[in-house]
Amino acid sequence: MKKILAVIVALILTPSAYAYEDIKLDAEPLKLAINTNLSAPESEPVQAEEDLTPEFDLFDTPIEKENKFYTSLYNNITSVSLNTVKPILSETLTQYFDKGPIESLHEWGVIQMNMSENFNGDGNVQNLFRANLINLILDGQFRGGKEGFRIMLDPSPQDTRNFFQPFIQDLYVESKRIPHHTILVGNSRPAVGHEGSQSPYTLPLWYRSQISRNFGTIRKFGLRVHGDYSLIDYDLGGLSSDTYFTEFFPGAEFDGWVNIKPLGLTDGKYGKLTLGGGIVAGGRNAKDFFVVGTYLGYEYKKFWMRAEYANANGSNGATGFSDKQRQGWYTTIGYRVNDRVELVARYDEFDPDKNINRNNSREYSAGINYYFKGKAFTLILNYVFCQFDNRQDSHKIILGLQVSL
Repeated sequence: MKKILAVIVALILTPSAYAYEDIKLDAEPLKLAINTNLSAPESEPVQAEEDLTPEFDLFDTPIEKENKFYTSLYNNITSVSLNTVKPILSETLTQYFDKGPIESLHEWGVIQMNMSENFNGDGNVQNLFRANLINLILDGQFRGGKEGFRIMLDPSPQDTRNFFQPFIQDLYVESKRIPHHTILVGNSRPAVGHEGSQSPYTLPLWYRSQISRNFGTIRKFGLRVHGDYSLIDYDLGGLSSDTYFTEFFPGAEFDGWVNIKPLGLTDGKYGKLTLGGGIVAGGRNAKDFFVVGTYLGYEYKKFWMRAEYANANGSNGATGFSDKQRQGWYTTIGYRVNDRVELVARYDEFDPDKNINRNNSREYSAGINYYFKGKAFTLILNYVFCQFDNRQDSHKIILGLQVSL
């Protein structure tokens, strides 16, 4: 049975010839991101847990080593830790060095794929399968533990860009020599909104909100400073306004976000409350853009909620540069039934051009998430009702799978 499970996982990780980087849901969402917490870009801090790495003996036969590997793989998949996003084979795929400037290297990868059924009022039905996210990641730590680097590649076939433009996702070095701070230089995802800068591996629904996928979820090259204290954290960046390495410094921009945590010293007794806000301001090819956003988040025991608003007078996000005046907001609520099952619902409204009347789009989403090992092995089922002021409404049913090794 363990061997069969390992074979199934290997088949899941085989890239699809029909993979796409862009997942279009009426407003062109993208599912490529980096966590705002620079100290652990694509995962939350790993809590102490049982080490499930197989220990091979010098005199083990090939069959004994194979059995130990399958046992380790099975135990990692079935181990439950909802509060962490630890790759299934994180210990096995980490190398440590006694000499040289590099202390450790961790090779890992993530694939997200989905099957969706899209249908509208005239009875047309479209069935799609997409391996929409394939990330190959190398995290390195220099000797001493104060500096590190990340290289993240996306070899997914593209339909709107050439292969090489989005191929390099993360390419940066970071330093933690200043207490409570991380300084990062290179290509990374800046803090443009709360959900817009969130890792796709931790999203509660398959698609981001409309403001997130239009104004945020994009990587840029430059310098960022991230500070993290009990009552406040912030992310400030001076960056090039280029995206996907399409132009050489078409302009500069500032991306800044600040979170206030009023209950940060109560040890979670009254829950976790976050009040956030930020701006994106800059220019691209002599055209200015400015986005302002606010955020409210609260978590108490098994319940959590998030609400966010953004207003743009020009923007430079994942859907490209736009000089339109746009705005939107969403509210998401969730309930963790237990360590494996989570229920989620969201209302999301977006105005793609404030100078045009009756052109808003609204999305009503409901979903259920099932976790095998935290969010490293996840099954997602979503229903989305898309309502439009100026065109036909539509419905989507999405079955998604995420695997992180």
